[in-house]
Amino acid sequence: MTKIYNIIAGLSDKFRTMCYGLTTNKTDIDNSVQELMLYFLQMNPETLKGIYDKDGEDGLIRYGAVVLRRALTSPRSPFYYKYKKYYTHITSLYSTNSSLTNKEIKKALENLPEIKVENVKSMKLDRIDEELEKLHWYDSNIFKLYYYEEKATLDSLAKKTKISRNSLFTTIDKVRNILKKELEDE
Repeated sequence: MTKIYNIIAGLSDKFRTMCYGLTTNKTDIDNSVQELMLYFLQMNPETLKGIYDKDGEDGLIRYGAVVLRRALTSPRSPFYYKYKKYYTHITSLYSTNSSLTNKEIKKALENLPEIKVENVKSMKLDRIDEELEKLHWYDSNIFKLYYYEEKATLDSLAKKTKISRNSLFTTIDKVRNILKKELEDE
């Protein structure tokens, strides 16, 4: 296996070159190739050996190309969740541009420490509690049991309440959709 891992390590420049067909961002390319190397290391050794035995270095290159294409183009890839989604969200929320309007100044990076996350979070939780009080007592209590108890699962809740798992799921899903609808304008 060490021989195969050494071959894969030697292909890193070739993998970087392949990435330029999908993106020109050097950071994304370096990160995606690094993730590919990690992917190969975590891969089932028998599967990796089978690919190498069947097609040799060419098989590893083709397999790596598929993994890189998925990493750089799919929003469901581990690369996307690890790198793109997080940093895209941060940069879209906070701007360091000096020509900000009054509304945008509150979200500017320089003013970040002034944002009180605890207050916003507690306000949202209070708002959820208000909406739960408007619902039928059964729906409200089931939802609270599921979300407010630590490590609650549908199975554990079904055993505890003697209510079928499907009924619990339907109720929780219904309440979740109602809350999304009611809280979506905020």
